[in-house]
Amino acid sequence: MPRLREVRKADATPEVVAMYERLFGDRDPVEEPGTATGTPGDWWTVFALVPDIFDHATRGFGLFNSPDRKLAPVYRELGLTRAGYARGSKFVFSQHCKAARAAGVRDDQVEAIPSWTSAMDRFDAQERAVLAYVDDLIVAAGRVGDGTFAALQEHFSDEEILELTYAVATYGLHAMMCRALRLEYDNVPERIVEEPMPGEAERDVMSDISR
Repeated sequence: MPRLREVRKADATPEVVAMYERLFGDRDPVEEPGTATGTPGDWWTVFALVPDIFDHATRGFGLFNSPDRKLAPVYRELGLTRAGYARGSKFVFSQHCKAARAAGVRDDQVEAIPSWTSAMDRFDAQERAVLAYVDDLIVAAGRVGDGTFAALQEHFSDEEILELTYAVATYGLHAMMCRALRLEYDNVPERIVEEPMPGEAERDVMSDISR
């Protein structure tokens, strides 16, 4: 279950209902969850709690896919897929694997995105520049090295770089929110926890392994 309550179709605003019907048909997505891509769909039902935030987010999806964009979709989706993986969001990564293929990223490239630095031969110079930039944006929290940026500028215009930066940063936000609120495929418990020792006795682990 998500950490926040979900908005049923009967309680949603007209704008939210219109999107519900586009994605879920006649179903109430709270009572009968599930999207065409196999996700539960609770991103939509939780974001619907604040309709203007819902509207802002969904208009952003259209913005990135607009024909007015200068950046080719293949580079955008390459960046967003890497951003989802680097931020640790299974939902963003999984969805954008599909979007990347639709945009023209090859299957072998999608497969290599998680460990792209060990499979650089699968990517050309432009694609490597995008992936390195995304890593500096997401993993290094925006501390982009001069060399990374210079490599990007060899292949992309200022307008394309701004579009890529905005898209990647936005999906970094979505990835964090999905993990924090436990939405979609990120609805999983924390896996880094202490496991108890067998029995009741406490032991000094470091003493056990020290000479």
